[in-house]
This record gives sequence, C-alpha cells and structure tokens, in this order.
Amino acid sequence: MAITCTRCGRGYDTTLFQFGRTIDCTCGARVGIDPQRSSPVAGEPRFVADAMLGRLARWLRILGFDTAYRDDWADAELARCAYEDERIALTRDRRLPDEWRLPRVLVLASENTREQLRELARAFPQLGAGRAFTRCSRCNSTLEMASRESVVGEVPPRVRQLHRSFRRCPTCRRIYWEGSHVARMRHALDELLER
Repeated sequence: MAITCTRCGRGYDTTLFQFGRTIDCTCGARVGIDPQRSSPVAGEPRFVADAMLGRLARWLRILGFDTAYRDDWADAELARCAYEDERIALTRDRRLPDEWRLPRVLVLASENTREQLRELARAFPQLGAGRAFTRCSRCNSTLEMASRESVVGEVPPRVRQLHRSFRRCPTCRRIYWEGSHVARMRHALDELLER
C-alpha cells in the first residue's frame, strides 16, 4: 500500500511513516499518515517527555504520574514510546507535531518548569489528583513500602530514628522518606496546581 502526496500524487511506501513520521515530498508538501483520532484521556494520564523536559518529567513523577523520559532520546524514540505505550507526548519543539503526527501531543509554551506544570494542569485537570510521592523520581518505578529494619545501613542513623515510614524503588533501590523537603515540595505543588 502506498501513501500519496495530496499535492503532486507521488506515492511513498507506508514503512516510511512508522510511529507517525512525516516526510517532505519532492514537491515541497508534507506527507504522512494522519493518526486515528484518539479519545480524550480517561483516568490518569501517562506521559512521555522529550529531552528538553527533564525537570518537568521529574516533577510529574513526584506527583505520581507515569512519565517516560530519557535525556538522550531522539524524536524517533519519543514518537515510538508515545505510540507503543499510548502516552501523551510532551515537548517544547513546535515542529514536532508536523514532523511526527502523534495521536496525543502537547507543545508547552514556557521554558519555566513551574509554568509548564501550570500549563499541564490546565490541559489535564487530573494533574491535581495524582498520588504524590509514589513513584521514583529517578527511574519512574512505583515505590514499595520498606521497614525501618530493612533500610539499616542505607540511610543515616538519625533519619532512621526520626522516621518510621520508608519507601524503596524496586528498580534502582533508592530509598525515600518524608523529610522536611517533602513538606516544602507539597506546599509548592499546592500553590502551582492551585489546590
């Protein structure tokens, strides 16, 4: 099956358009396959963030949202992840929606992480209802409860004395606890998301 240019009629093999890729025809028109219209995001959105949005990806994970991110991903990997995992692509690259016709993509206007979170909260009201501090901010895995005894030697003794509740990432083994920084982060998130 061939995809034809709407301007000149030239045909292209469909394999050129994997994951929503578009190409420039020799006549200058942009050629691609329009994605099927996707339904609005029901429930909790899942994201994939491009290489420019590392800090935003970390904050989305802190909010408890499944957010795929790697700082070395090219647009092709981002598009593949968005298609295969049915994620909402987040980018600052205004050309991305033309070059990759993804079913769900949001181009963020601001360079500021706080403003980006506000943009997302306007687009996805569910953002304020996440399960904060349930995902690893480093690798995106869902955190598991860990006993005080199981973290001996992995956290400072004073932290172990002051805190009863710990969480561990099953993938990267990082340990989390609710220190004073968590209260500051919760306050900042409440202000950002206007809760």
